[in-house]
Amino acid sequence: MNKRELYDGFAQMGAEAQKMLERIEAIKVEMTRVIERNAELETENQHLRAHLQELEQQKQSNGQAELSKSKKNLEMLYEEGFHVCNVDNMYGTRRINDEPCVFCQDVIYGERR
Repeated sequence: MNKRELYDGFAQMGAEAQKMLERIEAIKVEMTRVIERNAELETENQHLRAHLQELEQQKQSNGQAELSKSKKNLEMLYEEGFHVCNVDNMYGTRRINDEPCVFCQDVIYGERR
């Protein structure tokens, strides 16, 4: 290997190392963004859970009767993403994107006759 080949090889390794450093820096920036977003979402999730718990406590303190065992089972199925209403034979089918269904909610939480 002559001096020119040695120098060219060394220059090429330097250029490759520089590209590698640029890629590492880009990944580092993206990782920081993802970590920050994750922290934001965790905080938002905590606030939403606390708000949901407050709503549940208000609901119970308003004198509403607790759900029967069968209604709790329907509520559990609904929360897992399934229809519990029988509108258009939807019972047991998956709710698209877990969108709310007023008919299902009426079956679970509606007035008891």
